[in-house]
Amino acid sequence: MTAVTNEPRDKPGRWAAPPRPTWEEEPSKAGLAGKGLILTLAALAILFPLWIVIVTSLQSKKTIDAAGGLVVIPKGVTFVAYQELLTGGQVQRAALVSVGVTLVGTLFSMTVSVLCAYGLSRIGSLGHRWFLMLLLATMFFGAGLIPTYLLVQALGLTDSYLALILPSAVSVFNILVLRAFFMGISPELVDSARIDGAGDWRVLWQIVMPLSRAVLAVISLFYAVGYWSAWFNASIYLTDQDMMPLQNVMIQLVQKQERPVGLATQINTGQLSPLAIQMAVMVLALLPVTVLSPFVQRHFKKGMLTGAVKG
Repeated sequence: MTAVTNEPRDKPGRWAAPPRPTWEEEPSKAGLAGKGLILTLAALAILFPLWIVIVTSLQSKKTIDAAGGLVVIPKGVTFVAYQELLTGGQVQRAALVSVGVTLVGTLFSMTVSVLCAYGLSRIGSLGHRWFLMLLLATMFFGAGLIPTYLLVQALGLTDSYLALILPSAVSVFNILVLRAFFMGISPELVDSARIDGAGDWRVLWQIVMPLSRAVLAVISLFYAVGYWSAWFNASIYLTDQDMMPLQNVMIQLVQKQERPVGLATQINTGQLSPLAIQMAVMVLALLPVTVLSPFVQRHFKKGMLTGAVKG
């Protein structure tokens, strides 16, 4: 005897595609094959350069010299380049600087952006319209590089890590996305909390932020990637080589402008391949973003797109 369930038989499974609208025709086999081919070529165009970078960083100097440069087919694996980079010296120090600036900068930027977006999402608050217009104006008009540098210099921020955070701490676009998402939260929830005696801080911490985890994750990733990949502020505001972040050291290694003392000695004596060092630094620079992106990917549609559409 077969058990009877109330669920419809055409209900899609967890990994099944959503049902197709009735007015949309079924795709042809040629169309499906063409889409698959295009997606495959696009994936190869993205993954093949990454494969070359990773493989080359794991090869010995003999293998790289035999290949005449970049290696496509690996011949053994060696972690000599990574060991030399991570056993002290300028590269390790630069990586620690980048990690610290990224963590502190992302926390500071998210704090300012969330507070600003929540205040602007409360329609009728003091100066709401004027503050919003002022923020929007900064998206279209900027002071320029020279006035910005003079301001940073006048504040005494040159040759300090604050120069890597404060000049680019807040993105108006991210604030607008957060504001749009906050405005989409049901007003009844906020009103009920206020009736129970909750203030703005409690409403923000216990109601608004838990309901906005998706957009907060996406905006946090945007800020973190921006801080991790930033190199321009360090190049104009820092003169101490020991304070340089990883991206600036990577530029120096790739362009062969300056090499750390230990690495320069081993490269000149033929113990290390300069190309392997360059590729290894690139891998280290790409690794955090590559690891974090899949965990935030599922929030993109709900967080970024929903906030943008509501705005």
